[in-house]
Amino acid sequence: MLSTHIPDLAALELLLGVAREGSLNSVARKAGVSQQAVSARIRAMEAQTGVTLVHRTPRGSSLTVEGVMIAEWAARLLNVAAEMDAGITALRAGQRARLRVSASSTISEMLLPGWLASFRAETPQGRHAPEIVLTYANTAMVITHVTEGLADIGFTEGPREPAGLHGRAVGHDRLTVVVAPGHPWAGRRPVGAAELAGTPLVSRESGSGTRDTFTAALTAVLGPGVPQAPAALSLSTTAAIRSAALAGAAPAVISELAVADDLASGRLVAVQTPELDLRRTLRAVWDGATAPPSGAARDLLAHILTRQHQHQHQHQHQHQHQHQHRRATGPTDRGR
Repeated sequence: MLSTHIPDLAALELLLGVAREGSLNSVARKAGVSQQAVSARIRAMEAQTGVTLVHRTPRGSSLTVEGVMIAEWAARLLNVAAEMDAGITALRAGQRARLRVSASSTISEMLLPGWLASFRAETPQGRHAPEIVLTYANTAMVITHVTEGLADIGFTEGPREPAGLHGRAVGHDRLTVVVAPGHPWAGRRPVGAAELAGTPLVSRESGSGTRDTFTAALTAVLGPGVPQAPAALSLSTTAAIRSAALAGAAPAVISELAVADDLASGRLVAVQTPELDLRRTLRAVWDGATAPPSGAARDLLAHILTRQHQHQHQHQHQHQHQHQHRRATGPTDRGR
């Protein structure tokens, strides 16, 4: 543990300036400060070290014997600090040059391609877009990648924020149970939690955000320890679940984002499950400090949050416009 007698680097640079220039006024002019400020800094350094460092005369200033010794040590220390500064600069450049992203299935398939494309397109002129290495994994593996330093930033979709990591919500999603049009559940009454728990379903594998969210929703209604029927199919990607649902393999649990077009066209039918809260938060997660890691990871997160804010603002504006239009045309339409 260092003592409190060690001056900071900026003060040591001033001391070396006095050694070179032999004048407090000259040092002040080159540092862009007043001579009084330099003199005050030297006096503060002398008080901190407990020795006289500078001998002042009408003809100029020179270092004392003790000042010369400290200046020699300071020169070596500042050389090491310069090397460290250059190394940190190189590390920061490396962080901006390459970005390792680990993301769970729904985010990696439905959202990240658009986010990454616009992120690269908006890279300022004169600066190269970072090389982005994207790894697809379930939520449990994303957490492992981030924790073990294999990813700079991760994206998860589980029901709760991962323990031990910092994070930020980047969006919201909802799971839905879907069936092919010919399935008995298509077009019938709502399906309860108990029936869902007892029915083999097509779903993601254990450790995925989709499986965890669905299990948490069933547990909230039926209580802990209620057994679930073995999965009809346990698949590792959202795309595979969608294909199985379209093929009529069994009812499937999937993100609404992945089947929006299929539901609109009638290729799949959404099953009403009013007992279950299947909403979930999509999160960016990272290890270490509270703030996101500096460099490309922080730039990407800022870009995503800006896009989400703009999208939300546009959605609210469109909703308000539609509401005003209905109010303006409503009485006329009713009179027809």
